[in-house]
Amino acid sequence: MSTIRVADLPEAEQDFIRTTLRESTPLHELLGLEIVEIGDDHALLSMPVREQAFNSTGNLHGGAIATLIDVAAGTAAARGSGFEPGKNSLVTADLHVRYLGRPHGDQVYARAEVLKAGRQLVIVECRVTDGEDRIIAAADFSMMLVPLRRPLRPVATAKDTDPDL
Repeated sequence: MSTIRVADLPEAEQDFIRTTLRESTPLHELLGLEIVEIGDDHALLSMPVREQAFNSTGNLHGGAIATLIDVAAGTAAARGSGFEPGKNSLVTADLHVRYLGRPHGDQVYARAEVLKAGRQLVIVECRVTDGEDRIIAAADFSMMLVPLRRPLRPVATAKDTDPDL
């Protein structure tokens, strides 16, 4: 099993990964999502705890946490399944999040791991923790491999081979 820590890559490759994650999805840019680590069947992403992701009570918004989970789990599913860019699409089939606490510090981390990858359905488990390794949320997630899907609306930077992450 191979694991890639993004911080260990040359700066140009780090920039490419960051740009690829954020360029075509403004929400990823707004939330400051970063890929920390990618393995054969897992992914670790981070998100800063900052005002752009707060709700009306000044706490980290559940939707921001759910988005972090969705991207981490989708990345793990893409790595740990039969997904072939340009040949099929991965789409979220189900996401169940349990919100368990508030983070301490200025970063949260989502570690997603593929539990089972079938021909069509990929089951992923994800835990969100803060910098002190306190659990913030836990999620069950499933994705489906479907025939290649075209974008709903034209986006200048979107390619037919892009995954639905």
